[in-house]
Amino acid sequence: MDGIEDGTLEAVPQPADGISLAPKVTVEDARVDWGAPALRVDRVVRGCTPAPGAWTTFRGERLKIVQAAPVPARTDLAPGQLAVGKNNVYVGTGSYAVELLWVQAQGKKPMRAADWARGVRIAAGESVGA
Repeated sequence: MDGIEDGTLEAVPQPADGISLAPKVTVEDARVDWGAPALRVDRVVRGCTPAPGAWTTFRGERLKIVQAAPVPARTDLAPGQLAVGKNNVYVGTGSYAVELLWVQAQGKKPMRAADWARGVRIAAGESVGA
């Protein structure tokens, strides 16, 4: 920043050699693979938010995952298996669980995952992404 301010830096155009373009992220790229490690799931959610939006399926309908967080202490869930507490919704991955913080059901507004889980009444042993 000092060099820009005092005029000692000169702008140089980027060379055309060595440039690579990344393809556009598609909706299919944003589908969450629950068999992947938790950090990869977290990065897909963060990298695809807000568009195209990370998603999975629940009871045959698309469920958008707006915000999630890895929970290394929770290793008791199989990939995709849901566990619901009073204020928490956990999903198993290939390594350890991810807590769903905000989700958006098809045709609905984003909501806290715990509120969504209470509304759909998740049964023991239910999974996402099947």
